[in-house]
Amino acid sequence: MAPSTQSTDLPVNEVPADVRSVSDESDISNEEGWEDVEPEDDSQPVVGLFSDTIFPDIRSMLKECKEKNNFDLRKIQKDLDLDFLDTIKLVNYVRSEVKAGNQTPDVSSKAKFEDDAYLKPVLEDDAVLYSLDDITEDQNEQAAPGTEAERKVLELQEELERLQTQFSEYRLAVQKSMDDQLDKEDEKLEPGENAKRPVKDRLEDADADYFTSYSYNAIHESMLKDAIRTDAYRDFVYENKNLFKDKVVLDVGCGTGILSMFCAKAGAKKVISVDNSNIIDRAREIVYDNGLGDVITCIRGKIEEVTLPVEQVDIIISEWMGYALLFEAMFDSVIYARDRYLAPGGLMVPSHATLRVAPYADPDFVASHISFWNNVYGFKMNAMKMNIHDEALVRHVPTTSIAADSAVFLSLPLHTITVDELTFLKDFKVTLSQDIDALDGWAIWFDMFFMPSADSTVPSDAVPADMQKKGYVAFTTGPFGTETHWQQTICLIDHGKEEPRALKKGQVITGQIGYQKKEQGSRLLDLSIQWQVDENSKGAQRWSLQ
Repeated sequence: MAPSTQSTDLPVNEVPADVRSVSDESDISNEEGWEDVEPEDDSQPVVGLFSDTIFPDIRSMLKECKEKNNFDLRKIQKDLDLDFLDTIKLVNYVRSEVKAGNQTPDVSSKAKFEDDAYLKPVLEDDAVLYSLDDITEDQNEQAAPGTEAERKVLELQEELERLQTQFSEYRLAVQKSMDDQLDKEDEKLEPGENAKRPVKDRLEDADADYFTSYSYNAIHESMLKDAIRTDAYRDFVYENKNLFKDKVVLDVGCGTGILSMFCAKAGAKKVISVDNSNIIDRAREIVYDNGLGDVITCIRGKIEEVTLPVEQVDIIISEWMGYALLFEAMFDSVIYARDRYLAPGGLMVPSHATLRVAPYADPDFVASHISFWNNVYGFKMNAMKMNIHDEALVRHVPTTSIAADSAVFLSLPLHTITVDELTFLKDFKVTLSQDIDALDGWAIWFDMFFMPSADSTVPSDAVPADMQKKGYVAFTTGPFGTETHWQQTICLIDHGKEEPRALKKGQVITGQIGYQKKEQGSRLLDLSIQWQVDENSKGAQRWSLQ
């Protein structure tokens, strides 16, 4: 959505004429007198949630949202019992949805915006976030007189002080995150001593940062609240207790230990939980708090470096999947554990995975992400589009943006696949199921399957829903299933100076898709896709996932 360049509201910091002429005797040339009436407010403008209109305060903005967009923030707060941070997430969720072209975001449940990603402001210096305490003040003013009302006001004031403290901490955390990111970008723009450091040292630092990121609550909360993910592991373990009874299980990258505890509850004789981040200390406490310390042993370190108390294990369970499946390269460690510790005939949980690709067509998203920079509050910001097509994006894709049935380009039998096979160039073929004005990009996702033995097979074109009907546990991270924290990976096409061609339903697109680590030992991933409809419509591009 292009920002509006007009507004009927007063510009920020402009003093009305009736204030400037306080009396006939006022000498507006007197600087001291002028300073007395000119406000010193340097606050940011309140930008509407559903438009680019500038409002004098949050109250007038929320009034318009309620009247024109049927969005009542105060009512939503009350109905969903939102605290201060929940309300911040709600505001950023609404802004992100509107930015993506959705003028009626679904706010029927707190689950729609509970992801901690919504703590990051969509709009820089968003005055709405800094004005949320005004809403609480309004509610206090509406309290009925009397002893009970006074007590309630005091409680609300105390709560407001607590929330203001939390918000201050939140602002500092966001600022620190932005500063850290800018520092990293500066290092990229101005190569210095860091660029001269040996690759091994840089990879070791990146590896340390990777494990540190898993030390914080937010990432584990996000994963545990992903019911599609967590329910699948729980259901497979609890529905197949005969497979786990009296077995030795290895949990690679155990996190909070939830998978280990599932296995222990299912009757495993011994569970060894390994993780190289500080979360292992929390996991150890959680294990003992739940009375499972005699079954589960927690070990800190990389699976490639630790010494396990057993020579072999009967089952390896791990939630290793990253964006586009292989981002983070954790599966390399799981393969190492399999080859080093899994007994012959032992079970991998999950057991199979498939990677899928489909053509993507969404002009509204392209406009919000790319064309947006053409006119930002009336200013050209084309410089911001530099290299904008080089990075793969992680987003939830509307099903209407998928222009063909997806194609499986890689099947991964987890019992046998090797690390070398995770770098590849694979063919694919799709047939358009609708007319599209342009091929805007490609969407990538993966499906996971939990089979009961090392000898079980999964058809290369298997669909999780069909496998579930047969009694197996499986799930998809694709747009046609319930959204997961992995969402989908979008690779937008850079059409350059050439106008993209419209394509018709029934046209066939063939191509090749490649995965390759950024450099040997890196957790970052480079994706490449070559495609062709006919001699006049073809292309090739590379994206980074980092």
